Amino acid sequence: MSKKHIDAIIVGAGWAGSILAKELIEAGLSVTILERGPERTTAVEGAYPESIDELKGAIRKRLFQDLSKSTVTVRNTIGQTALPYRQLAAFLPGEGVGGAGLHWSGVHFRVPPEDLRLRSAVIEKYGEKFIPKDMNLQDYGVTYKELEPFFDKAEKVFGTSGEAYTVNGKVVGNGNIFAGDRSDNFPLPPMQDTYTAQVFRKAASQAGYHPYSLPAANASKPYTNTYGCQMGPCNFCGYCSGYDCYLYSKASPNVNILPALRQSPNFSLIPNAHVLRVNLDKSRTKATGVTYVNTQTNTETTLSADLVILGAFQFHNVHLMLVSGIGKPYDPVKNTGTIGRNFVYQTITSSRVWLPPSQYTNQFIGAGGVGVAIDDFNSMNFDHGPLGFVGGSPIWVNQAGTKPIAAAIGAGGSGSPRWGTNYKKELINTYQHSIGIDAHGSNMAYRDVYLDLDPTWKDAYGQPLLRMTFTWKDNDIRMNQFVVGKIDAIAKELNATKAHLVHLNAGQPFDTRHYQTTHLGGGAIMGENPETSALNRYLQSWDVSNVFVIGSNAFPQGMGYNPTGLVAALAYWTAYHIRTTYLKSPGPLVKL
Repeated sequence: MSKKHIDAIIVGAGWAGSILAKELIEAGLSVTILERGPERTTAVEGAYPESIDELKGAIRKRLFQDLSKSTVTVRNTIGQTALPYRQLAAFLPGEGVGGAGLHWSGVHFRVPPEDLRLRSAVIEKYGEKFIPKDMNLQDYGVTYKELEPFFDKAEKVFGTSGEAYTVNGKVVGNGNIFAGDRSDNFPLPPMQDTYTAQVFRKAASQAGYHPYSLPAANASKPYTNTYGCQMGPCNFCGYCSGYDCYLYSKASPNVNILPALRQSPNFSLIPNAHVLRVNLDKSRTKATGVTYVNTQTNTETTLSADLVILGAFQFHNVHLMLVSGIGKPYDPVKNTGTIGRNFVYQTITSSRVWLPPSQYTNQFIGAGGVGVAIDDFNSMNFDHGPLGFVGGSPIWVNQAGTKPIAAAIGAGGSGSPRWGTNYKKELINTYQHSIGIDAHGSNMAYRDVYLDLDPTWKDAYGQPLLRMTFTWKDNDIRMNQFVVGKIDAIAKELNATKAHLVHLNAGQPFDTRHYQTTHLGGGAIMGENPETSALNRYLQSWDVSNVFVIGSNAFPQGMGYNPTGLVAALAYWTAYHIRTTYLKSPGPLVKL
């Protein structure tokens, strides 16, 4: 089946797709979003009390990708045979309108300015030889100063709660002293500290560090955003990550953008539309539209368009580029091609300390973005020279609300009994008196860590699955061990009765059975050289100029922060340049 011509087709109804759709609608274009999952609205999926059912949400994962239809295969090294990721555990892609932006926690960072030019920053401080062999360290090709207005715009759409350190060069609050300067304050004041955040803040300060409130896309007060969409104040119910917020307090495309977008007669959204490929003309340099299959009726439809935006989850964008023949697939042996290159993740490890019996941590309360962090060992904020590794990690207490099943699974820490009287004792002690402390770190890109099409396994639509070749490398393991070691000083200031510090170990492979984060990146990265990047600085394909690819797939390496804030800023950055430059004269925005 073929349908009428559309000005712009967007693949994916998450943050990236919704932002681009709103901006292009405002530019006067007709826009259709294709979402392979079902329609989702907070009035339905967020209805109380069903929305806070832990069994349906966190355990049976009702808002996440259906791996029985499409998944990825995973292996640690090139010599291994990859096998399908069949059970959601290590990472949790979303599915349905809102995507991962519906089930995320709400931690809403910007980016350390030096992370955008990490290769240059490392070479300036330590010389090129400091970069390990086969580490594909790369600059983004865009600066913090260029992106700052778009970070500000995104925060005002998201209703982000936080405290700035400097605005226009002037110290205005007790925010993160390492953060880039801002043009305006956060739209909402920071979230209140939970008890665990309060005691961590004091202990971290006493240890000589610089604590600050996490920026949270959880509304600390009632808020109406720049699109007229309303949010209610967070009540710390603890049901953020993995859930649709029933109070409309957590930012999501479904709450913060789509209600305004749906009012436009030029906008349409087609759910249950699994995009099979981007169609190209005979020259292979221009997209003519897309072909998708209706997952309910199994019928194929082709839509034509002048502009195609890939705004799906990180590895879905890469997969679509590979199956559509956009760009040259990466070859790790020859070190050629760009699609699949620089696949990255994050090195999060979660430690726990126990407080004296007189201190109750009240872990049942929380919010996805609430907490206190230190950045003393993140990015380029400390001397890497004697340490011999690249990258870093924030350390934080991010009490998101511990649900009953999660509490029962995680009681006591490593080596604790898993059943019986002593297990119950540890469960109560852990739930009432402990604090979780995370080292949420960067992951660099390497020559032999990449994405490609699996030669064996296919999805339900007959297409090859995306293959993930990934494991932890020595640089990232040593970075994680160093940062986790810094938690010990904080534990002592907390007068901890016990501490269980968790870090990566030398030679430890990546294990899909245990949750890490859903912060995957790279695979179709941005940059200044088409030989080493798939996209130019405006996230436009070097090879097919009317295709733009928006998401964390554009990150050349992983960073210590959560990716959503940078994804949103890059989406607004790209939309601005499409509106002001590309639409006036379609073609490459960067001339070679």
